[in-house]
Amino acid sequence: MNSISLSKEPPMSNARLEHLNVTVIDPDSTARILAQIFDWRIRWTGASIHGGRTIHVGAEDTYLALYSRDGAISMEAQTYDRRLALNHVGIEVDDLEATERRVRAAGLEPYHHQDDEPGRRFYFRDGGGLEIEVLSYGF
Repeated sequence: MNSISLSKEPPMSNARLEHLNVTVIDPDSTARILAQIFDWRIRWTGASIHGGRTIHVGAEDTYLALYSRDGAISMEAQTYDRRLALNHVGIEVDDLEATERRVRAAGLEPYHHQDDEPGRRFYFRDGGGLEIEVLSYGF
């Protein structure tokens, strides 16, 4: 893959994704499910922009910010049909089978299993519709 740089500055070798902020129906439920399945922890909970509330759930160096606010959340179209919509969150794990057992134990249904390059994967949705892709590159 070729790298394109429009800057005259040296490359940012340590740039990484630190968090992703996602609007969800029930941040408490989603945080609880993700913490249970992935052994994550609640890093922070509090008031946020536009009268909302956010829960940060994740590991030490990355997390998901789960946002919600009072009032209706628009579900006008499926995520892949809206501009600037989040299609799914991909989470890499070492043991895909153990993670799938945890997903099922949480009362959720894994689907769309794939076993191809560059790795194996499946998907599930939390109770509010957030799609999670679970993948493993260690065959």
